[in-house]
Amino acid sequence: MGFDQRAMRDMMRQAQQMQAQMEKAQQTLADEIVEGSAGGGMVTATMTGQLELRGVSISKDVVDPDDVEMLQDLVVSAVTDAIKKAKELQTQRLGAITGGLNLPF
Repeated sequence: MGFDQRAMRDMMRQAQQMQAQMEKAQQTLADEIVEGSAGGGMVTATMTGQLELRGVSISKDVVDPDDVEMLQDLVVSAVTDAIKKAKELQTQRLGAITGGLNLPF
């Protein structure tokens, strides 16, 4: 067996191991929850590490029928914060596996 065949087999084995690790990390991300907030915690959004929105919590103190736009902005800010935190979690979990490879996730 030549060097090229061994090298190719080793690369395939490494790719399979990386794929298995990625699948495990993706499942872990699906189970991990992050929380984003806005308005000093008056509005919070919870989301999985795979960017699945799980819930939004709104304090009664921030509900003003005469200023619905502010509430809408707070909800958007809380969700945006949760997305940012979920993406940071993805970078931590998946970056450890890929070793800094620039792979699209």
